[in-house]
Amino acid sequence: MKKSTLVIIAIITFLPSCAYIAIKSAPSKHDTVTRSRAALKADALFWQIFHAGEYEKISNALESMTAAYLDAPNDSVTAAHLGWLHIWRLAERSRLQEIPSFITDDAVLAHKYFHEAVRLNPLDARFLGFLGSSIVAEGTIHKDEKLVREGYYLLVDSISEWPEFNFFTAGYMMSSQPANSSQFQEGLEWQWRNLDVCVDETVDRNNPDFSKYMRLLTVQGNKRVCWNSWIAPHNFEGFFLNMGDMLVKSGDWATAQKIYANARLSADYVKWKFRDVLENRIKNARDNVAQFNDDSSGPSGVKIMFNSSFNCVACHQQ
Repeated sequence: MKKSTLVIIAIITFLPSCAYIAIKSAPSKHDTVTRSRAALKADALFWQIFHAGEYEKISNALESMTAAYLDAPNDSVTAAHLGWLHIWRLAERSRLQEIPSFITDDAVLAHKYFHEAVRLNPLDARFLGFLGSSIVAEGTIHKDEKLVREGYYLLVDSISEWPEFNFFTAGYMMSSQPANSSQFQEGLEWQWRNLDVCVDETVDRNNPDFSKYMRLLTVQGNKRVCWNSWIAPHNFEGFFLNMGDMLVKSGDWATAQKIYANARLSADYVKWKFRDVLENRIKNARDNVAQFNDDSSGPSGVKIMFNSSFNCVACHQQ
């Protein structure tokens, strides 16, 4: 064999390993220790419009948050908030008079920014749950089953990391699936298990009266996410609204009425913007079984919480 041929073979053999070494030896991004003034300013705007439910101002917040991220792209919180803004815009798109097809890009961007948040801070299990949700959303939109499965197993991983938080996150994503599907049934089971891990016992599924557990309310530790907080002022009420909707969709409207009623136990219930929605859910639970299972119902139809205009703000609006 000619020497020149051997040289060419050696180069061809070496180049892939060279690329591998170059990529593996590149410096990693690390989460910032001190957040920038721009990031804190963007955070303030984010929480202001999110807590006010001002969907129409998402673009303003995205401009501020994106600028802060580009200035300091190693800030996991800024990355996560960008992911949240994109998810919010996609999730409550029914607010729009006309829904543009390119709104589906928000799923892709949410995936990107939650991936960054997890890469920068892999210890925050909330980021992992949101990443899984965004990947499932993107995969569903693009009919990419491999992507859907990747997101699903990230959601399963996130549950093991923080069950009190991610049983809801994962189950909520499954609520849009057909009621007779294994995915929906698993999502509903995850809501029941969310209640169980919040109170450290098995909640009675025939009579799920939560009043005896209200003494467990806490603002400390992992179980703080079972209750209301500054971040989610009506998390408790929103949880029972969604779980009731899922039970109605499954056909069990009688148990759903009992689950819905637990939202009234919150001391913040009288201030909740969506209490009339919940009261109507209780009143019309039987009729809503068909509504929640009718994918063809128009904008005026009653939608399960996941497909509604209050998908996110039911828990987060002050």
